[in-house]
Formats: sequence, structure tokens, C-alpha cells
Amino acid sequence: MDKLTPEEFERLLAAEPLGNAFSESAADSPFLKHLTSIDRDLLLALMHEERYERGAVLCREGQAGDAMYLLWSGRVAVVKGSFASPSVLGYRGPGEVLGEMALLEDAPRSASLVAIEDVRLLRVERGGFEKLLSSSPALAMSIMASLSARLRRADDVRTAEARTSRRLGRQVSQLQSEKAHLLDLQRVRQETSDLIIHDLRNPLGIIFGALQLLEVVLPAEVLTENRELLDIANTAYRRMQRLIDSLLDIAKIEDTGVNLNLTEVPVPVLLRGAGEQLKLSLEAHGIQLRYEIPRDLPPISLDVERIERVLMNLLDNAIKYTPEGGEICLGVEAYREWMAFSVTDTGPGIPLEDRKRIFQRFAQVEGSSAQRRGYGLGLTFCQLAVEAHGGEIWVEPGPNDVGSRFVFTLPLAPAAEKAP
Repeated sequence: MDKLTPEEFERLLAAEPLGNAFSESAADSPFLKHLTSIDRDLLLALMHEERYERGAVLCREGQAGDAMYLLWSGRVAVVKGSFASPSVLGYRGPGEVLGEMALLEDAPRSASLVAIEDVRLLRVERGGFEKLLSSSPALAMSIMASLSARLRRADDVRTAEARTSRRLGRQVSQLQSEKAHLLDLQRVRQETSDLIIHDLRNPLGIIFGALQLLEVVLPAEVLTENRELLDIANTAYRRMQRLIDSLLDIAKIEDTGVNLNLTEVPVPVLLRGAGEQLKLSLEAHGIQLRYEIPRDLPPISLDVERIERVLMNLLDNAIKYTPEGGEICLGVEAYREWMAFSVTDTGPGIPLEDRKRIFQRFAQVEGSSAQRRGYGLGLTFCQLAVEAHGGEIWVEPGPNDVGSRFVFTLPLAPAAEKAP
């Protein structure tokens, strides 16, 4: 018995039918009704009963059409193409006639028939088929009616597929239009970024130079009286400089990658240095910065300038969303192969659906107050810089679901020194 392999049969069962998967029942079959009117002895002489197990191939596409079948029980699949990648045209059930087209056209089989259940059928050879037609014109008419019904079903399927194709075409056209619109937005954003970088970088450098010159030329008593103003100006300069540096680094990392300047650095010095640079912002908002730094931390090699900027971006972000009088915790923990840095605030927290999106360029959390909006670039830079070190960054709820905790990990050994 010709049978499919278990793998071929599983692929066949998993395939979606291309045509009408439903078939007539024995009660609805006009062909079966006409057979009952034919002489019983003639039928017994012309029909031979056959049985096939589940997975058996009744006939294969391309074989000579030497017989037709009347399906008595079970179901078969009508299959086009290779069984390695089958196309199921539909299923046939009890009372249906199979293979009569090959006999009428005297042509090879146009499809394969596979038993998907145990099947019992009656086989009629070519000579017997011709005798049945000549002995019962009504039988010939019932075959024609059955073929006509199949053609109508096929036409219904074709019409439905044409409607689906037109609908999909409209959807594709709409998506292409939306894509073009998004590309235009992306271009405008990129041009805006370039404008910020090139048109603000030079005047910002001039401002910094002027501040440094004032530190040199002003009398000591004037400097003392205006120290707070100068510190505020310097803090604002450093913040703008971090934004421009982040824009430059984001563009560079996305285009060509980044070469890290790895240096072994004491972690407590790194953390306290980042916090000290934001001291004025913390004091202006009445926010306390607390450190959680364990003793005897192992050494770690990193790009000091970039990781310090990561810490400052996270701290600056925490300051924006922590209410006045709140607290920010800057911590670090060492594990076997990793060191985990964290910045925890006591702000409103970040909804679950936004926790990945906020690391995308220009992303903003819904409901953020207009006064505290940023450009959505700091966290993008943080992600790129941390991943360039071989680490990861994410955000999670703070202790007792209060606020947010941003965490990033860095490997204790640089990527180049790690064993494969």
C-alpha cells in the first residue's frame, strides 16, 4: 500500500485548504441516488470494494486515470504538488465521486487523493464506467450536475479570493502611504537633530569660554558674591553639552559603532563624581541623593566618559520626576561576572506598556507634564552606550511599587578579554 511518511502526513494535516473544505454527505449525493436505480447484478459486476488506512495514497497526481471511486465511508484530501509542501484543494466525504474527470477527459490525474481517515470505497474501472453511463443516461446527468456544482463552488472561492486580494491591495497601499509619512517624520527629526548639533554647539562653546574667562578676570570678592549664579550657568552649560554629546554619540553608534576607551576606575569615585555634578539641581528641587555602595567592590574596566554620562542622564531623569522633598538612591552591586548599577526615584513610576518604549529616540511617557519634558534622547544614549559595553539596561518598579528603578549591568571583564 502506497502511504505517506509520518512527517508528510503531519504536514498535510497542518496545511490550510485552498478551496472548499466541505463536501456533500451521502444523503445529498445525486450520483448515489441514481446508483440505486441501476440493476444490482450489473453494479456488483462493475464495482469492486477497496479499503485504505489513514495516510494511504489512493492515487498520485500525474498517474493514468484508469478508474473512478465512489467514497463509501471516511474522508480523503485532494492534494496538488509535492507532499513535502502540499497544497490541499479540499476534502471529500461519503457519497462523493472521485476521479471521474480523468476518465471523462482520458487524461492523467490532476491531483492526488490521500485518506485522512480509514476509507472504504467502490472502484469502477474505465470499461465499467462506460457501461454504467450507457445503461443509465440519468447517471450521466447526475455526474454533470455534480461537476457543475463543483465548478460553482470553485467560482465562489475564486470570487472570494479576488475580493480578499483587492482588500489586501488597498491595505498594502495604505501601509505604503503611512510608511512614506513616517519616513518624512524621521527625516524631519534627523534634520532637527542636525540643527541642534551644528547650530548650538559653537555658541554653547562660546558661552563656556565666556564663563571661564569671567572666572579668571573678575575680582575675587565679585566671584564670591556671584558664585551661585556662575555655578547655575556652568550646570546649565554641562546639561546642554550632554544633550549635544548624546546626539553625536547616538548618530555615531548607529552608523559606525563605537570604539570604547576602557579604563579601570574605582566605582565609588565614579558614582560620587556623577552625583556631585548634579548637586545644584538636587538642591534646587529639595531632593536628597543617597548612595548604596558596598565595600570591597572588584575593579571594572569601562569607558569612563560614556558611563559617567549614562549615570548623569539617569540621575537627571530621576530629578525631573521626583517630587520636591523626595529621595533618589544611586546604588551598585557586584555579582560573579557582572556589576549592576541602579538609580531609584520616588516619582510616579512608569507604566508597564512604556518600559521598553522609553528607550527609543524621541519617546515620551504619556501624561508627562510639559514642564518636565525632555527630548527623549538621554535614555536612547544610555541604552546604546551600555550595550556597546556588552551590558543591558531596563526599568522596573521601585521598592513597594513606588517610583522607578533604572538598572544597567556591565561585565566585569571587557568583552575582548572574555573567553569564547
